[in-house]
Amino acid sequence: MAKEKNELWEWTKALLIAVGLAALIRYAFFTPIVVDGFSMMPTLQNGDRMIVNKLSKPDRFDIIVFHAPEQKDYIKRVIGLPGDTVEYVSDTLYVNGKAYDEPYLETYKEQTPEGPLTEDFTLEEITGQKTVPEGELFVMGDNRRSSKDSRHIGTISMDKVIGDARIVYWPIKDIRIVK
Repeated sequence: MAKEKNELWEWTKALLIAVGLAALIRYAFFTPIVVDGFSMMPTLQNGDRMIVNKLSKPDRFDIIVFHAPEQKDYIKRVIGLPGDTVEYVSDTLYVNGKAYDEPYLETYKEQTPEGPLTEDFTLEEITGQKTVPEGELFVMGDNRRSSKDSRHIGTISMDKVIGDARIVYWPIKDIRIVK
């Protein structure tokens, strides 16, 4: 009888440790999110489930999840880092005066032949500042015609960033690493 109780206690401890480790990993390092909406199409679809890495530092063109002003979490692409100038001219992104290709937009540009995908703007026209402020990010959705992003809500504080999202794990047929 004592042996059975001891074995039950060992299994209970193992289960508690496993649950504790899973909770620690879930809340401290990684977290799942569900894409809600169409602002990141064609890169991400409404309902895609992703893993957010809470340990990474955002870099240009990373897809990040952050707490938006509307008490909601948004998922967008980092375009401008602290100190950057950002502008769009004739559907071309310029950061610090250098033109950048955005291959993740090519599919969408092909599907929308009428007019530019991204309207012309400068960071100063949108935010009143020439550069992205220190500790802030300028973000945009890939669905440029239908995205509430830094063009509407301003730059995002690094303190509001939850992490970057690179792995789609659901639906199974769409499992991939996002670029």
